[in-house]
Parts: sequence; structure tokens; C-alpha cells
Amino acid sequence: MGETGPRKRREDEKSIQSDEPKTTSLQKEVGLFSGTCIIVGTIIGSGIFISPKSVLRNTEAVGPCLILWAACGVLATLGALCFAELGTMITKSGGEYPYLMEAFGPIPAYLFSWTSLVVMKPSSFAIICLSFSEYVAAPFYSGCEPPQVVVKFLAAAAIWLITIVNALSVRLGSYVQNFFTAAKLVIVAIIIVSGIVLLAQGNTRNFEQSFEGAKISVGAISLAFYNGLWAYDGWNQLNYITEELRNPFRNLPLAIIIGITLVTVSYILINIAYFTVMTPTELLQSQAVAVTFGDRVLYPASWIVPVFVAFSAIGAANGTCFTAGRLIYVAAREGHMLKVLSYISVRRLTPAPAIIFYGIIATIYIIPGDINSLVNYFSFAAWLFYGMTVLGLIVMRFTKKELERPIKVPIVIPILVTLIAVFLVLAPIITEPAWEYLYCVLFILSGLIFYFFFVYHKFAWAQKISKPVTMHLQMLMEAVPPEKDPE
Repeated sequence: MGETGPRKRREDEKSIQSDEPKTTSLQKEVGLFSGTCIIVGTIIGSGIFISPKSVLRNTEAVGPCLILWAACGVLATLGALCFAELGTMITKSGGEYPYLMEAFGPIPAYLFSWTSLVVMKPSSFAIICLSFSEYVAAPFYSGCEPPQVVVKFLAAAAIWLITIVNALSVRLGSYVQNFFTAAKLVIVAIIIVSGIVLLAQGNTRNFEQSFEGAKISVGAISLAFYNGLWAYDGWNQLNYITEELRNPFRNLPLAIIIGITLVTVSYILINIAYFTVMTPTELLQSQAVAVTFGDRVLYPASWIVPVFVAFSAIGAANGTCFTAGRLIYVAAREGHMLKVLSYISVRRLTPAPAIIFYGIIATIYIIPGDINSLVNYFSFAAWLFYGMTVLGLIVMRFTKKELERPIKVPIVIPILVTLIAVFLVLAPIITEPAWEYLYCVLFILSGLIFYFFFVYHKFAWAQKISKPVTMHLQMLMEAVPPEKDPE
């Protein structure tokens, strides 16, 4: 026992002095605090500063609006508990991808990776960075809207700054996440504390008769949920980096419960704060709800609000990039994407090719991108696969009984989440049909064509195209395949 320490040090020194590289696999660098910061940092982004108007527009009253924000938090918590069981039962990175693979086989898993790669994740990244750029540009164009060229240029700059940071280092990405999470909690605390002070001073008139004029139609409720849940999106992000999470059986559920509870309470209190200084009509007419709040409450220090809102958006974008790159990495490792996307940087030990590819797709989205259309497009596709994934949990209770389940939620929870997901997918189509939903379905199904040619049959001509591309990209990025797949 006494010689173990010195011998170990000598071996370590010899290893350092040798030319052998570190094991080229993802490193367990993320602890409970960083994991909680990833959840909070990814969820609290631009959503809480954009969605209140849309939620109120569809409910048309303060009372139902606040109830819906709480209901969205409950749904996110129930969904996250289902994902906690999946994440500790199948300890692979990639979120929904390995779960769908285990429950339903390669085709649903491939369709998810295809849709997530080209619709959900990059559109989410683009939405957040567009929101960031609008808040950054607004002070320089007082009294008018910033030019779209300026907004999109700033959004592209934000995308590539975050992409480079996450491609360079897992630890650097975590540090950036922790910093911006702390910064966004500052603005959240400022708004909440200001709201509590105003309530204590008797500013409660907007909460009187708070259910008068409320909408109760199925279509209005479903669209309100779409916008509210957009602000909560990110509740499942920690499942994308399970392989890099220290002690996942303990830290995954703890980070989920702590993070989502913090977010839900914060969102309700922020909305209450908004209504202490704005009537529903004033809130709907506001160009930027948080900025209007700051102008009325914090003047002459109202400049704090757009600065910290921008920090909040950057933190959310960083968390999205950090986790989404792992989805592409895992899908490519399974042979469902270009092989080079499953490679790891020799120098940095990060899935750099996957992260860079993700940045390219997100940049394409901001060119024609409109925030509202991107939110609807994203939400429809997201809840289609959230529901399918939770349904897979129910299926595996019967088909994969041998799998160890360190966390096992009551079966009623995944059943309830699946039914709500079906409602969220079908209700907007039935009550307010739009071409966007049809386009989204057709686009998802078009992934079967690529699966048939490049994955299932692997035709020789497809291999001739992909091999030289993989070789040149591998040399350019100094990336190699991981030495071993996780058990």
C-alpha cells in the first residue's frame, strides 16, 4: 500500500514524458454543479423574455397566464423524471437517440437524429442567437427596429464564438456556462426582487379579476403551451452528455430536480413582476417586455436589463451547443451520420467535428430565419419526438425488463406525458391547420431516403463519396475515432 502512491506517480511521469496521447474518448468533466448550471443555463435563455407576450396573447388574462406557466413547469418536471430513468438505465450520450434505438430500433432513432440535426437543435440555436442579437442591437437603434442585416450578422458572430469555445475544450465550455448562468441569475434576481418590492407596495391592481376575458379554446391553450414550453425547453439537455457526467446515477436526477424547480419558481415570479408594472394590454404592446420593465422600474440604470438579457441568451446558446454536438457525435458513432462526425479532436478531446458541423447548420438557419416561425417549427417537431421517447420508456418496461433501473418513476407519469405530447402535436393541426406542420412531417419522413441509400444499404457509390470527404476532414481537424465505445 505504501508503494502504490510513489509507483503511480512514477508511471504518471513516464506517461507524461512519453509521446503516447491521452485516450481519445469523452472525459468525465461535468459534476453536479456544472450539470445543474447546464440545465438552468440552457432553459433560462431568451424564452422568458420573448414568450410572455405570446402566452398572454393566447390566454388573454393574467390568471390563466400564470397557471399555464406553472403547468409548463410541471410538465417539464414530469418529462425530465422520465428522462432521468432513461438516462440512468441507458448511460449513453445523445439524449433521445440511444433511447429510441433501444426501444424501437434504428429507423425511429435515425429519424430523430436526422430531424434533430437539421431542424430542432440548429433552429433552437438560431432562435436564441437571433434573440441575443436583437437585444444587443436595440440600444444602437433607439426608436426603430435594428436592420435585419445587422441582427443576423451579430447572430452569426455569436454562433461561431460559442462553437469555437465548445470545440476547444469541454472544461472551457463548462466554465463559460457557469459564468453566464451566474450572470443570468443576476438579472432574474433583479426582476424578481423588484416585483416583490412593488407587490409589497400595493401594486396589485393588475391581479384583480385576473380571469376576466380568458380564452378556454383547445387551440388557444395548445398554442399557449407551445410558447410557454419553448421557454422551458432544455429540461432534457443533461441526458445528451451522460458519458461526461461524474456519478450519473446520483447527479443526473439531482441536477434535473434542482435545476427545473429553480426555473419554474423563477418564471412564475418573473411573470408576476411583469404584471406589477404593466397591464395585459401594455405587455402585449411592448417591443421587449424585460426592457419595458427595466425602463419603468430601474431608470436610470435600465441599461442593465438588455446587457444581462444578452448574457442570458449567450448562456442558453452555449448550453445548447455543448449538448447538441454530442447528439451528432453519437448518431455518427452508430453509423447514422458521416463517420467523421463521430471523431474526437486529438489535441482537445472534444467532438469538434460534430460541434463545427452543428454551427454551420445553425448559421444557415439565421439567413431566412424569423423567430416566431422557427419557434412553431421547432416545437411541433420537438414534442413529436419527446412523446415518442417517453412512449419508448413505457414499451421498455415490458420488453427490456432485464435492464437495471437505478431510478424508476411510477408508470402513470410516462403515460401522462405521452398523452400530453399527443395533444400538443395534434391540437394545433386540428384547430389551426397550417402548411408548416405538413412541411415538417414531410421533411422528417424524407430522412428515410437518406437512411435507405447511405445507412441501410451503404451503396458503393455513396462510400466513394464519403471516404475521401472523411479523410480530408479528419486531417484538417486533427481528429480520430474514439478508442473505445462506452459499455
